[in-house]
Amino acid sequence: MSQQDLTADMLTRIRNAVRNQAKTVRCLNNKLNQGVAQVLQDEGYINGFNVIDDGHQGQLDVKLKYGQRGEKVIGSITRVSKPGCRRYSKFGDLPRPLQGLGIAIVSTSSGVMSDRMCREKRVGGEVVAIVT
Repeated sequence: MSQQDLTADMLTRIRNAVRNQAKTVRCLNNKLNQGVAQVLQDEGYINGFNVIDDGHQGQLDVKLKYGQRGEKVIGSITRVSKPGCRRYSKFGDLPRPLQGLGIAIVSTSSGVMSDRMCREKRVGGEVVAIVT
């Protein structure tokens, strides 16, 4: 079966796993998905991720994070830019989810980074997803 949008598939798997309070979730591997997982780890939304080599494309094993009493760290995660309708923003026009309490994941020419890092480095790009 051919997947068209691997990043949307990854975000949906994470969303479903958080809803079911799973400890880990396995996603398909590519550069953008690794970048998204790295931003989620840097911003404290997940505990970490491992790249599993299966001889083909590979897979990402994402370790999800929960609060002390089992509350969700990821409240919602939505795909913004889609293959049919790409969304680009300058660094000054990047969204601020929940007035800065959430993050926007942005794919730039300098790599995948959060909206805060984009404002620091004064670089814009494609808004991949919003996490609150």
